[in-house]
Amino acid sequence: MPTVLIVDDALFMRAAIGNMLKEFGFDVVGEASNGKEAVALYDQLQPDLVTMDITMPVMTGIEAVKRIIEKHADAKIIMITALGQQNKIKAAIESGAKDFITKPFQPEQLKEVAFNVLNLTSFSSKFPT
Repeated sequence: MPTVLIVDDALFMRAAIGNMLKEFGFDVVGEASNGKEAVALYDQLQPDLVTMDITMPVMTGIEAVKRIIEKHADAKIIMITALGQQNKIKAAIESGAKDFITKPFQPEQLKEVAFNVLNLTSFSSKFPT
């Protein structure tokens, strides 16, 4: 079962994303409300996947991606963005994020992006359920 760290300053978004990913068989191992917490938790948890909001207090999602990728080049990070943040998406991808999804999104969109980033068609022997 792949592990995921959910990073968003809005509790309701962390809960919504977590519930969606749990439905798809992911194990939510941690949550962070800003980029600084995300960097510390990534170091500690080493999740298979991270969902990262772009705009957060303390440290932005883009800065958190840069810091995580500096230490963990193979980190799989999906950016969660609002409409109209295309310039920030480009910066996030250039910093090492693997993909993005724009709010509001449907659960199947999140599943597709998460599975693509992890190169899964379904959970394989790498992730026993």
